[in-house]
Amino acid sequence: MNNVVSQRFIKCHNKLREEKRVRSSRAFALSLEYLPQSLSEILKGRRDVTIELLRKAVATYKINPVYIMTGDGPMFMTDETNQSFRVLTTIRTPQDDELIIHVPQPAQSSYSSDLGDPAFVQDLPTFSLPDYKYKVGTHRSFDVPGDSMEPTLFEGDKVVCSFLEPTLWESGIKDNFAYVIVTRSDVVVRRVKNLIGESKELELLPENKFYESRRVTQAELREIWYVRARITPFLPSPQNIQRYVHDEMMQLKETIAQQGQLIGKLTTAVDRLGDKK
Repeated sequence: MNNVVSQRFIKCHNKLREEKRVRSSRAFALSLEYLPQSLSEILKGRRDVTIELLRKAVATYKINPVYIMTGDGPMFMTDETNQSFRVLTTIRTPQDDELIIHVPQPAQSSYSSDLGDPAFVQDLPTFSLPDYKYKVGTHRSFDVPGDSMEPTLFEGDKVVCSFLEPTLWESGIKDNFAYVIVTRSDVVVRRVKNLIGESKELELLPENKFYESRRVTQAELREIWYVRARITPFLPSPQNIQRYVHDEMMQLKETIAQQGQLIGKLTTAVDRLGDKK
C-alpha cells in the first residue's frame, strides 16, 4: 500500500488525466523523464513516489507541494503562487541528517539565477553544527557580500539562516530583522521592512549609511532566509590591535620623513641648477 504522499501524488496524476492536461499515464511519465513501468507500479500501490519524481512534477505541472506533504490547499499552484515558488534541493548524510549548504560569494550570482538545478546545489560545500536548532528545518549559510551591513556584519562573515516558506512571507517577516534576500538577479543581506501586505514589496534597509534603502517587489523574490547566527573570522586582542596600529603609524611616519628628506634634496638640486643659469 502506498504512503499518504504517494496517494496524494496519484490523485494529482488522476486529476491531470481528467482535465486532459496529459494524454495518458505513459505520456505523464515520459514528460518527467520517468519510466512508464515504474509509474505504473506507483499507480498500482506497489511502489512509493520518489523525491526526484515529486520535484519534477512540481516544476512541470505546478503540483502544490504543500498539498502533497500536508493535504492542505489546492492540488495545483496558481501562476501568482508559482512566481515566488522554488523547489529547494537539500543534502543529507547516510544517517538522514540534513546538512547546511554553504553559498560562497563567487557562487551567489549563479545561485540567484539558477532555476533549481539540483546538480548546482549539490556541488556547493556542506557542513553541520552541533546545536539542535540547526537539526530542525532547512538551513543555508551565505558569505556576506560587500560592506552594506557594517558595523553589524562585515565582508568575510558568514551568516547561518533558516528557510522561510513563501506562504509565511506576509505574516512571518519581522521588521528590522536581518534576512538573506535572494532575488532573480542578486543575493543580499539586509534588515527589512515588511510591506507585502500593503504593496507586495519588501524594503531593504542597509546598516551602512553610505547605502540607500530600496524596495523589491514580491514578484522579484525567489527565496528568503532568516539570519540566525553569524560566523566571523577571529580577530586579534585589543592590545595586539593597538600594537599593530602603533607599528603601522611609526612605519608611516618614517616613510613620510624619508620622502620629506628626498623632496628637500631635490629642491636644493633644482635651486643649484637655477643659480648656474
